[in-house]
Amino acid sequence: MSAPFRFPRFFVTAPSPCPYLPGKTERKVFTELRGPHAPELNEALGRIGFRRSQSVAYRPSCAGCQACVSVRVIATEFKPNATQRRLMRRNSDLEISACEAWTTEEQFALLRRYLSVRHPDGGMHDMDEMDFADMVEQTPVDTFMIEYREPSVDGKPGRLIGACLTDRQSDGLSMIYSFFDPDHPDRDGLGNYIILDHIVHAAKAGLPYVYLGYWVEGAPRMRYKVRYRPLERLTPKGWEAFEPQPVQKVSAKTMLASAE
Repeated sequence: MSAPFRFPRFFVTAPSPCPYLPGKTERKVFTELRGPHAPELNEALGRIGFRRSQSVAYRPSCAGCQACVSVRVIATEFKPNATQRRLMRRNSDLEISACEAWTTEEQFALLRRYLSVRHPDGGMHDMDEMDFADMVEQTPVDTFMIEYREPSVDGKPGRLIGACLTDRQSDGLSMIYSFFDPDHPDRDGLGNYIILDHIVHAAKAGLPYVYLGYWVEGAPRMRYKVRYRPLERLTPKGWEAFEPQPVQKVSAKTMLASAE
């Protein structure tokens, strides 16, 4: 009799410049997600710090650096603060749909606007429509594109202003990649709202967690993830409560004195 589940083969990428910490190099360990047990394998690997990209599960494996740490929000215990409640009220008129993992021209146009403003020098800036389709549609797991639209007018769908590629797992929602209108005049904080909406929907569905990917100590781009409490991080001992230290504000005078 053949075993119903075969242990995956893992590979390691060549070192390359780290996208988060200047002067560092990154390396990833990865495996292919395929076959009838791909969803179970993806979930098992996700609980030990792997992330999904198309049909590959990967995690950092950098020599001499462990700055990247998986984090997740305990959705069933989350209580929004005053700022988050205001943000949720301000965007409560948005129409939200869980669509099949199939790309549209409207989604791609929104992604291009987002990347050109928020990540003009990022690794995804040169992504074309085929790359985008591969990112969304090549999935062996339960995946959706969550769309956020302005209110409908005369029965016509409102303008698409936000989207998030999301995996549904047995223990929560894993946010793979989100993007939104970076210049909307009346919708500041759309990225934060998309996270809040995922937390609310996970809790309503009885799913305990929302996986936010990696927290990178020392990377300003990752500071937003600490706004959602309670937060857990993956440690060698398993998942533990995470209370990052607040960033200390330093005056210009102090900065100048320290530079002398």
